[in-house]
Amino acid sequence: MRDNADLVAFDREYLKRARELIFCGIDKSERELSMDGIDGAERGSRLRVGGDEVGCGLLVGGMDEAGRGPLAGPVACAVAVMPLDDGLIVGGADDSKKIPEKKREILYEAIVKNALYYNIQFVWQDEIDGINILNATKKGMRACFDALPVKPDILLIDAVNLDIAGGVAIIKGDAKSYNIACASILAKVERDRLMRRYDAEYPGYGFARHKGYGVTAHYEAIARLGITPLHRKTFLSGFKNLFL
Repeated sequence: MRDNADLVAFDREYLKRARELIFCGIDKSERELSMDGIDGAERGSRLRVGGDEVGCGLLVGGMDEAGRGPLAGPVACAVAVMPLDDGLIVGGADDSKKIPEKKREILYEAIVKNALYYNIQFVWQDEIDGINILNATKKGMRACFDALPVKPDILLIDAVNLDIAGGVAIIKGDAKSYNIACASILAKVERDRLMRRYDAEYPGYGFARHKGYGVTAHYEAIARLGITPLHRKTFLSGFKNLFL
């Protein structure tokens, strides 16, 4: 299992920066720190920390999605707020795309067990068609954040700019941040489970294998069987003759 100490260290660095900001005596309304010195942060990112002098009680969370690219099914968004104490780290948590499916399932259960807080949301294909995939992703991410009973002071987000206090977009964040990696696993596993269930409801499309992505077998199934209510019409402009 790959050591993820570098991902944990990345998140701890953000906590360190935020603690330094709070203890430096800056007025609460003006607490804003440049993240340009941290690898992966989008240029010009600022970390805004509000509230009282919370000190070591600061929380860092991560947010990611799964399923922006498929031809069918929803996009899944997840947020995870994980403890960073050495004894509570989920070993092997990494970018979900790097982890075999069976191991993702095991890690999912460990993340859910260890998380301080987490939430997972779907935004469905009809809404994706209506507002586009980026806006659908942002809507799902916002819904995850809003559903948390306690909000993290710092929210590391995989390459999406969200107008959330404490939010920082991290380029390739799922390969750099422990909390984002945990969120990526939650989103991926939940979405994959859903697509496996849809495989039984819509036989012949191979959803259990490709999870709705645009592989050759999926395009061939659409040409042979037509589109389903799961399909994103805006992703299938070449099949407009099949739309009802």
